[in-house]
Amino acid sequence: MHGQMLQIRGLTRRFGAKLAVDDVSLDVPAGQMVGVIGRSGAGKSTLLRLINRLLEANAGTIRYGSTDVTALKGRALRNWRTACAMIFQQFNLIPRLDVLTNVLIGRLNHRATLPSLLGLFTAAERAMALQALERFDLADVALVRADQISGGQMQRVAICRALLQEPRLILADEPIASLDPRNAEVVMEALRRINREDGLTVLCNLHHLDTARLYCDRIVGMQQGRIVFDGKPAELTADRVRDIYGASEDELRDDLAPKGSLAAA
Repeated sequence: MHGQMLQIRGLTRRFGAKLAVDDVSLDVPAGQMVGVIGRSGAGKSTLLRLINRLLEANAGTIRYGSTDVTALKGRALRNWRTACAMIFQQFNLIPRLDVLTNVLIGRLNHRATLPSLLGLFTAAERAMALQALERFDLADVALVRADQISGGQMQRVAICRALLQEPRLILADEPIASLDPRNAEVVMEALRRINREDGLTVLCNLHHLDTARLYCDRIVGMQQGRIVFDGKPAELTADRVRDIYGASEDELRDDLAPKGSLAAA
């Protein structure tokens, strides 16, 4: 599964009468960092969950290289979710476990049977987890309970956990929505490092245009479940922003104020 093209064709998902994702087609080459932008309810989170198969599509196909992701079942589906790691807005750590153990949980999909969490990870896996924590300046909190660290640290721990899955793609669903600007920057820099240094494809749902412009190679704009923009950050002109959001950037900045209380999708 190393470094394949992700190909989405005619992807559609309804919730009752509402079309959350409406006939979306998208090609994402290996190693690209893509920012998906749009208002709340535009379909960004649904799109990522469809790719990871946390949600089932009503129509359309997802292919990764020669793999038909939409047809996977059982073990093959679990393997796909390992190869396609998901990072959530709310971190999804286990609060009472320490940081190191939370990171090691990323290894569980690599086992035929789940071990208990009491010391059954190998020395090599522990070294791998510590190395990931070291890389993102978290080694000093390795043995601290996950509920005792800051939000920015929690999200970096979640990134380390995702890396221990040894994924080919990272799907980040509003990864900075509940963080203050400084922590948001640290987390986005971590995602970009993974993209640049490890060559991983990153699809990242973002609320802030400035963030998408700064960190992403490509921006996909969604509105009412459809793709209404797909291009380089420099091509995201004032007119295109208004197409996507129905508002100017200045109006959007006012919407998202005050700083640090970033809206969630």
